[in-house]
Amino acid sequence: MIRKVDLRSDTVTRPTPAMLQAMMKAEVGDDVIDKDPTTQKLEEMAASIWGFEAAIFCPSGTMCNQIAIMAHTQPGDEVICHRLSHIYWYEGGGIAANAHCSIRLLDGEHGIISPESLAHNINSIDDHHARSALLSLENTVNKAGGTCYTAAQIRALADEGHRLGLKVHLDGARIYNALIHNNEQPADYHRSVDSMSICLSKGLGCPVGSLLLGSVDFITRAKRIRKRLGGGMRQSGFLAAAGIFALENHIHRLAEDHERARKLADGLKASSWVSEVVPPQTNIVLFKSKKNPFEMAEKLEKHGIRLIYMGQGWLRLVTHLDITDDDIKYCLEVFSTHDLD
Repeated sequence: MIRKVDLRSDTVTRPTPAMLQAMMKAEVGDDVIDKDPTTQKLEEMAASIWGFEAAIFCPSGTMCNQIAIMAHTQPGDEVICHRLSHIYWYEGGGIAANAHCSIRLLDGEHGIISPESLAHNINSIDDHHARSALLSLENTVNKAGGTCYTAAQIRALADEGHRLGLKVHLDGARIYNALIHNNEQPADYHRSVDSMSICLSKGLGCPVGSLLLGSVDFITRAKRIRKRLGGGMRQSGFLAAAGIFALENHIHRLAEDHERARKLADGLKASSWVSEVVPPQTNIVLFKSKKNPFEMAEKLEKHGIRLIYMGQGWLRLVTHLDITDDDIKYCLEVFSTHDLD
């Protein structure tokens, strides 16, 4: 019997019954006219957890990142990030279109930048050059296979960035996956970066929403930019209630996603049709097929297993809240079948 297993992304999760119940009970207002009380509660909660002065709730992580870039830079500035960064690959050219900034891409093993590389990639103060203004880090690094910075690595990079005159933004789309993998706490990150985004609609299982955190002055600027981008929402408390529920109930269970990803990777390594597998640290499994990746994706989909092509021959599987042990068992059985050879 064909089983449907959607491993395209952890964004495909649906609210649990308990989360839906929390959403329906939310106290709401108009968050554009004045304030939605549940949204305000979520913002204050997240800011307190991560040691920031303030936070703002946005429809997506992309919007959070783009707002941060615009708030930290001026047109003509330069943004520095790893060459695999989400802000470069998957945000529609927003650095150029929204912030009117250029970008400098750095190398680093498994998506991780070293502090030593920064000083060699700062433009001198000269009218001929873009002003090096912002360092953006990503945790976990999606396109590298969900690899993690430790809090100490983030702090070292932020300290070096600040020494060189840069603002530092952390794209924390899957930051809670990194915390679970590294056995760390949000307090380990306190007062390291200037701003940070957190996605609630990935492993945490919310239907919509991300948070942008920073100082009061930064969030004041961010709110104005969010309005200009059309990101202000009215009764956003229904969505914010899902975020509160997720932060209270869905963090520690991320370890289950990581273990299931490891099982998928082990099954792929044993498959005759797979040429390479990136050992997963968190909930993302990258692998290459010995055959055409699009043909392989089509074969897997005929067995009910959905995944995503990441470019350069890489296919991606992502475990999440809606994936069960039985789903993993089914996938492992499919991986071992001869009709995939």
